Amino acid sequence: MYVNDKLVIIWTSGDREVALNMVFMYALNAKIHKWWKDLTLIIWGPSSKLLSEDEELQDYISKMKEEGIDIVACKACSNNYGVTEKLEDLDIDVKYMGEPLTNYLKEDYKTITF
Repeated sequence: MYVNDKLVIIWTSGDREVALNMVFMYALNAKIHKWWKDLTLIIWGPSSKLLSEDEELQDYISKMKEEGIDIVACKACSNNYGVTEKLEDLDIDVKYMGEPLTNYLKEDYKTITF
């Protein structure tokens, strides 16, 4: 096991193909195959709107949660798009993410952004 075995994926893209064929595919497989011990997916910006409207992506999020991926969303972003309640209905932890992201970076989590 690696010393730093913590990954944060910051999903910002409103592009459905990026979600399905990169972000979600990698996140789910990384958890299933134990490539990372701790894995967090942050829904930030346009991705929050896309997720609120797309049932297939919502089902994928449920699978990721079942595998133990921590799913959080930026409240400022979801408020801007008017989708906070929808994301909360999907059992996503919606909160202001500026400070948590700063903490992830200071604690030397590995991060990737899509």
